Amino acid sequence: MRELRINKKFNNVLLLLVCFQVIITSAQDQTATDFTMVAENVTTGILIDKADAKVVGIATELLADDIEKISGKKPVVSFKKNNQNNTIIVGTIGNSKWIDALIANGKISVAEIKNGWERFQIQIVKNPMAGIDKALVVVGSDRRGTAYGVLELSRKIGVSPWEWWADVTPAKKQAISITLDKIVSKSPSVKYRGVFLNDEDWGLQRWAALNYEPETGDIGPKTYAKVFELLLRLRANTIWPAMHSSTKPFYSYPENKFVADDYAIVIGTSHAEPMLSNINTEWKHDEMGEYRYDTNSETIKSLFTKRVKETAKLEGIYTTGMRGEHDSPMIVGEDDTDAQVNLLERVITDQRAILKKETKKDPTTIPQAFVPYKEVLNYYQSGLKLPEDITLVWTDDNYGYIRQLSNPKEQERSGGAGVYYHTSYWGRPHDYLWLNSTNPVLMWEEMSKAYEFKSRDIWILNCGDIKPHEYNIELFLDMAWNMDDFKQSSTVKDHTQEWATREFGNETASKITDVLFENNRLAYIRRPEFMAWSQVEPVTKEGETTLTQYHYGDEVTRRLENYQTLVDDTEKLYEQIPSYRKDAFYQLVYYPVIGASKLNQKWLYSFKNKFSAKQGRQSANAFGALSANAYKRIEKETTYYNTQLKNGKWNHIMTMAPRFLPVFSQPSTSSIVNNEVASIGLALEGYQMELNNTIINSYADVLPVFNSYTNSSYFIDVFAKGKGTVNWEARPKVDWIKLSESKGSFDENNLEKRIWVSIDWSKVPKGENKKEAPLGHDFQLIPPSFKVNSAIDFISNGKTMSVGVSAYNPKFKTLENYKGFVEDKGYVSINAENFSRKLDGKETNWQIFDGLGYTNKVITALPRRAKPLVAINEIINDSPVLEYDFYTFNFGEVDVNLQVVPTHAAHNGIGVRCAVAIDDATPVLIDFETIGRSNEWKQNVLNNAAVHAAKQIVNKAGEHTLKIWMVDPGVMIDQVLIDLGGWKKSYAFPKETMIK
Repeated sequence: MRELRINKKFNNVLLLLVCFQVIITSAQDQTATDFTMVAENVTTGILIDKADAKVVGIATELLADDIEKISGKKPVVSFKKNNQNNTIIVGTIGNSKWIDALIANGKISVAEIKNGWERFQIQIVKNPMAGIDKALVVVGSDRRGTAYGVLELSRKIGVSPWEWWADVTPAKKQAISITLDKIVSKSPSVKYRGVFLNDEDWGLQRWAALNYEPETGDIGPKTYAKVFELLLRLRANTIWPAMHSSTKPFYSYPENKFVADDYAIVIGTSHAEPMLSNINTEWKHDEMGEYRYDTNSETIKSLFTKRVKETAKLEGIYTTGMRGEHDSPMIVGEDDTDAQVNLLERVITDQRAILKKETKKDPTTIPQAFVPYKEVLNYYQSGLKLPEDITLVWTDDNYGYIRQLSNPKEQERSGGAGVYYHTSYWGRPHDYLWLNSTNPVLMWEEMSKAYEFKSRDIWILNCGDIKPHEYNIELFLDMAWNMDDFKQSSTVKDHTQEWATREFGNETASKITDVLFENNRLAYIRRPEFMAWSQVEPVTKEGETTLTQYHYGDEVTRRLENYQTLVDDTEKLYEQIPSYRKDAFYQLVYYPVIGASKLNQKWLYSFKNKFSAKQGRQSANAFGALSANAYKRIEKETTYYNTQLKNGKWNHIMTMAPRFLPVFSQPSTSSIVNNEVASIGLALEGYQMELNNTIINSYADVLPVFNSYTNSSYFIDVFAKGKGTVNWEARPKVDWIKLSESKGSFDENNLEKRIWVSIDWSKVPKGENKKEAPLGHDFQLIPPSFKVNSAIDFISNGKTMSVGVSAYNPKFKTLENYKGFVEDKGYVSINAENFSRKLDGKETNWQIFDGLGYTNKVITALPRRAKPLVAINEIINDSPVLEYDFYTFNFGEVDVNLQVVPTHAAHNGIGVRCAVAIDDATPVLIDFETIGRSNEWKQNVLNNAAVHAAKQIVNKAGEHTLKIWMVDPGVMIDQVLIDLGGWKKSYAFPKETMIK
């Protein structure tokens, strides 16, 4: 017997009055249950009213099909009572004679859901009417509530919402029985919830036109029907249809709007599509003139009027206001903000007059949205007067960080507020149209913040082509359905685990979750699509990577290793997935992870190729080949996805190079041709050039100082130069130097080796026993009594090269039991979540968010709606503070670098600020807010990090405390680097220097 429970966070989307269980039995297990859907010689019928909404019939047919997919037996959906012993009765209050009769006869009570928005209840009723012994009754407060209730049964018997869209084939069973007591759902947390199909040129439109709907040659009613089915299964109710010029406008196919109504899907449009009109393709310049409201308003109003007439009797959300063509600013004769604001107010007034005239309704009763996107936000901030019944739909900055939310006054508006959020984007500084690279914990953080600031009326996710955004779509819509299930950051990982369990079973769910979260972590540090260090608008060629290859353990190689581990883990998991779910695993996990990994490896190996070639390493050629192989793997997997997966079902849906940008190309590589006799070369951590002992005063022959308090280790690359076979041996001159390998041989198949050097501190002579550290400004110039010097000899072909080794091993009494951070090579590095102490404020406290930031944890002051504190005395006395104990060997002026998640101020009057001080110094404010689409903002979103520094004084060598106070709530601190002058160039801060 298999039992599916819903008392976990992922499935706890209902307000349960009592326990709800679904039991799926096999033919051999005929345990009596309260309601049997399918058993031997039994098939349950489904009874609906023909007068009910079409979506109710659609949902019940889907349920019947789902039961058949599991059991091979399909219940008959009927409008007439067939006197079957077991019947599923489905209907909407006031629209179903069967449901209304049950209510009138006292068989069910619907007082809890009546007149509610999209609510449903499910219960078993004995002897509901003559000829029926037992009924499973699904009743909805409205047409969508009924449909959601029916499809909730599909979920509970084991059918994924992604059954069709990701080929999640249901497990086969011979019998299905269900046990439940009365269930009553809440109304959704967000009233209108859905997706925006956007940038469809390279995937969804081509797939529909060339594969799924060739008779239309476009995204037409057949395709939209499958999209609407998915939305129903995901408990969504709204769509912004595809609108690029590659796709004909939604309303140009008359059947589209009727299919939407059949599925009870509400049609809205984007910020650039006022009044349900697609300006990109509906505006004909040769017939209509220029798209300018100041000079051509009557023609524009005619288009608006036509669309309102066409849609007046259907559910829709009218986008008010106006932007220019092709996602551009509105053209205004007078180029000043006041003129633009005045014209936009006139546009909105005229639009509402059209709505009133054509619908014969009060405009305050018609759903409308205003989207302050890009320059329109500036108009709104400049005083634009907006009728308060229009919903304010706030937007992110296209990279996942919401620009602004409702202030306390705006939160009282009758129209409420919503959010338009991206997990796919075309534009500067760089697109991300291929893979789903938005961290789901970031999406949770931003959307939970929006919910806290009362944005609860419209949530729209720009998900591109749907694929491969499946998981984030479901997370987004599950949050919109019931935000109460997502109060903590940890619930995102719980949700992922439950999702993986549902799709792939208990055996692999934890490992799949770990793979996805590691993929998310790496993509947060830098999205795959940004790995060429190029930009768009205008498109630039590949740039120089800011990942270092010679400091801090080699960031390039570490990222390569992380992605190779992901590839290995994903391929192993694929072998463990049951055969009937392998296609689903390929789409939902395998292709996205392998694609991200190989795009990274393609560029990372090309960086290694160029770096190695400059040092004359024969391995440069091998790195070039690995880069080419990674590119070929992406080609192979994309071809499989399109042409072989499900026998070509998804042909044309996946493009490995949207817009054919440089990041998707095969990188150029350098070749090394060296016909000299084979020899070895050495390259040390900390230096770009190779070691050359023949140069007097060479600075590339000494490793960075080993610090006993951080237990440092560093690498030496031994590599082949020339052709042939060559042997090498490494001989430390003292026994306290440890090597990961001490000898080896190179040939054409084995061209280099990275040796890790560490120290056996138990064998290193101790320095003097002192209370404090020595004074000085150069860690390399520590007095001899604290530093021990030796070397490693590398011998090959009778030639010896020496690498210097210095070990810093003092014995300070104050550090014997010290708990905190310590200076290493001129800096102190701290992961923000590893505080020494945290002190809560009067109304705020520090909380850790898991799964976000470079360290996979950030710390923030909550609640987000707390009052900002700016006055120094308020900050010191009332604000929560983080304290970090650290110890330095040097002193003087330092830079305290803070890295935070690059969020924006929630609304005017709130910033993105915190305050820092060392010891008892006066707090210094740091503000991370950016203006518009500045260069600073571009770097922030490319790096998913904002870094600012404050000058402070370390007045002596020894113990100190760094303090960080909240100024504005919600600032998420990721890492801290106290730079005493030793920090070298790197993409990320060095690993933290916590005392060992």
